[in-house]
This record gives sequence, structure tokens and C-alpha cells, in this order.
Amino acid sequence: MRASRLADRHQEFVSAKPFPHIAIDRFLDAADARAIAEEYPTFEQAKALGFSFNAVNERKKIQITDSSRFTPHVKALSDFLASPAFLADLSALTGIPGLLADPALFGGGMHMTGPHGRLDVHVDFNRGDGGLYRRLNLLVYLNPDWDEAWGGQIELWDPSVTRCCVSLPPTLGRCVIFETSQISFHGVAPLRCPADHVRRSFATYYYTTAAPADGDVEMHGTLFRARPDEKLRGYVLMPAERITRGAAGAVRAVAGTGRRLAGKLLRRLGVK
Repeated sequence: MRASRLADRHQEFVSAKPFPHIAIDRFLDAADARAIAEEYPTFEQAKALGFSFNAVNERKKIQITDSSRFTPHVKALSDFLASPAFLADLSALTGIPGLLADPALFGGGMHMTGPHGRLDVHVDFNRGDGGLYRRLNLLVYLNPDWDEAWGGQIELWDPSVTRCCVSLPPTLGRCVIFETSQISFHGVAPLRCPADHVRRSFATYYYTTAAPADGDVEMHGTLFRARPDEKLRGYVLMPAERITRGAAGAVRAVAGTGRRLAGKLLRRLGVK
């Protein structure tokens, strides 16, 4: 696996607006990028391999995080992005020492989004297993013949989500790396690709044991925001989705408490 060196682009990364980021074309050798893309399953096949998203904020997207289901070239990419040498290169690029890869690829791995799929503007969850602090997102795009008219651009927004500052199509071999923070609002433009196309990418996230200097330390989940022209989503659909998720979470919590209490009662009665 061969990829562009990052260390020489530190100043470009830290000075980028609206938050530290960098876009690297031809991040992967062209032959490697094509080999990885060709090993991705079809959208229908992927449904049996991963988790499907069909919520208001994130829909018609499949995520495969189980590395035992990766094909050889995909596994090689995953291993490379978690290697000590690449982690050192990332630290040199970003100025963030002690970066750790996530072996479970929580929220990452192989991503596929189908026609009419979308991912609304958001900031990501900020903590990982064991209290680790999430610090970086890395996205590699794997679409050899993507037409910009199909949408699917990665968008980076200003902190107030009033202006899209960066919009990049998901072309083959392009890599986008950005700092995960309380202002790193980003999303994916709604897809308008033909029925026989999907948007493919590989995502991985990096953590540190040390807290970030910007103070984004209080644990939170993914926080979605509507774009300025999405009034219905902002005032109706997103609040309804939050209520639905909150109710579902409460039901799960109550059910879990009930199971624990029932278990204690049965143990006291000597029932196993």
C-alpha cells in the first residue's frame, strides 16, 4: 500500500478554514485505489454484511465495520491506516501527538450510500471506548466515475451552519482528513446518482488519551443541524427524529432495568 506523505503539509492543515483539514488527491496509488473499489460489494450484498441507516438525518447508507468481512485489498487499506508509521505521519500533519487508531472501527469502515441517500450536516460524537477523545476523521473515496451532478460532495460548514465553505466530490483516491471538534460541522450533499451507482468510501477515526485543548470534553453524541435552505428539516423532521430516538432510548433503558430487577428477584428465589 502506497500513499502520499503528509508531514510536509502541516501548515496547510492547521491554517485551513472553516476548521483544520486537508484534501489530498491521489492519496492512494491509482492501481491500489481501483483494486479496493472493485472489491466493494453491491449495495444489496452490503445489506447482509453491515448496518443500514434509514433515519431522517442519515439514510440509504450501509456501514461495514467488521474487519473479518473485509476483502484483501480493503483489509490492507484498513491495516495501513492504523499502522504505527501512518499514525506518526498523521501526528506530523496535524500536530496532535499520541494518536491512536480504533481497532473496532466504530462508526467507520466501509461506507456505501445509494441513490437518494443523504447525511445531514453534523458534528460527530466526541468520545470513544475507555474515555478516549476523538480527534480526527479520515475519509478515502473510492468512486472511479463519479459525476459531480450526482451530488454526494463532502461539505465542510462554518460554525453557525450558515455557509458551506468547502465542497468536494468523492472522486477515486481522494482523501479528506479533518479535526474532530465542537465546530467541525460537515455533511454529504444528497445523492442524485443513477440506480446502478453507489457512493463508496472508507472511514476511520483517531483518538488520544489526552483531552483536546479546545475544551470539547463533555461527552456527546452526533449533533445534527439543518442547512439554511432546509426549514422543514430543521423545524419539524429533525426535532421529531430526536423525540423518536429519545423515546426509543427510554424504552430500552426501562426494559434493561426491568430485566436486571427480574434477574435479581429470580436469583433471590433460587431460580437460575
